[in-house]
Amino acid sequence: AVARAGATRARVGSLERLSGSLDDLLAERAPLAAQHRTVDHLSRLAEGKSADNRLRMSLSGYVLAARLEQVATCASQRLLRMSSGRFSLLHSATAARGRGRGGLHLRVLDSWTGQERDPATLSGGEAFSASLALALGLAEVVTAEAGGTLLETLFVDEGFGSLDDDTLDDVMSVLDDLREGGRTVGIVSHVADLRQRIPAQVRVSKGRHGSVIDT
Repeated sequence: AVARAGATRARVGSLERLSGSLDDLLAERAPLAAQHRTVDHLSRLAEGKSADNRLRMSLSGYVLAARLEQVATCASQRLLRMSSGRFSLLHSATAARGRGRGGLHLRVLDSWTGQERDPATLSGGEAFSASLALALGLAEVVTAEAGGTLLETLFVDEGFGSLDDDTLDDVMSVLDDLREGGRTVGIVSHVADLRQRIPAQVRVSKGRHGSVIDT
């Protein structure tokens, strides 16, 4: 019994020393734990995973959203001309249906109805005009960010066959303005009507042995 009591006292003493060491370690760890909570919270905010991030938008997405808003503003000026004043583009910070995060979405404002539309509801020709307007808007934003360095050459590949005559006139008017402003605009198309509108042409014919440039 005496031996057991001695062993018990020894264990109690050992546990008390370990408890004191644990308290010291926890005290040393407390500042690091607080820093970790702060960094983890900031990380989750930056990744768009925090409940405090109402848009569920990552930091990189936030920067891209700001740039997309600039592009949409510039693109709308072109699209209004291409659509005879009907369509303009709006940047949307809310998440699209079926998508978890917001910030990188566009809506189309239809002046005929006064309603916003999903870009997916546009017809083929309307979608082509919107895409071209976005490309031109992006070029303007990039030019401004590059200190005025002009993007001198633009190639537009296909899509003209989906346009009606009036819309084609509006689109070509916008492209003509770019050309008159000093830019080179190249159009790749199979639309026969464009042959009458474009004086400088390179015609390519396909054959059994590949495509050749007509001379």
